[in-house]
Amino acid sequence: MANRSETKIKILDAAERLFAERGFSETSLRLITSKAEVNLASVNYHFGSKKELIRAVLARYLDVFMPAATQALQLKQQTEQQASLHDIFSTLIQPLLDLNDLRYRGTTTFLQLLGRGYIESQGHLRWFITTHYGEHLTEFVAAVSQSVPNIPKVELFWRLHFTLGTVVFTMASSEALSDIAAAEFGEQNDIETVIRKVIPYVAAGVSESNITASR
Repeated sequence: MANRSETKIKILDAAERLFAERGFSETSLRLITSKAEVNLASVNYHFGSKKELIRAVLARYLDVFMPAATQALQLKQQTEQQASLHDIFSTLIQPLLDLNDLRYRGTTTFLQLLGRGYIESQGHLRWFITTHYGEHLTEFVAAVSQSVPNIPKVELFWRLHFTLGTVVFTMASSEALSDIAAAEFGEQNDIETVIRKVIPYVAAGVSESNITASR
């Protein structure tokens, strides 16, 4: 018989796979318990609700990624007085790739989960991330702002959210996009290649000085 710790891990593992594959809304607790081979009471005991289970699944990644990303950013700032936006966004690459050491296909799974959270309007996840990892987000935004001091803060707010939308869509669809690129252009991509492709695009979009909002 599995002990409580093993049962909790089985639930998290099953939920992670199903959430990434099917999405949060389309994955029921009964489907998770069936996959994990545990009873529904176990989910309620360890997590209390589906929302808490979703947060726990993401926390396994965020607890590792957020501090690592901040450390990489700080190191870049120490070595370069005025880091470019491309440099700042690039500090996220290795912390993302290191998630493969945390979990099998960890980078892809984490980005899929993050994408699911925003695409499916899981508002509680936004609250969870800003509440528990706010200091890391604040430091990253400050670095971006320092890199493009000519961009008004309100404009930077919009551009960073446009960036997030671009990244979420691209990463949520990365496997399908890679398949299309392979079939139509003979180009072979893995998750690292896709991440490196999107960085110059978003960096250019955020830093573009000639964009003016229509009124």
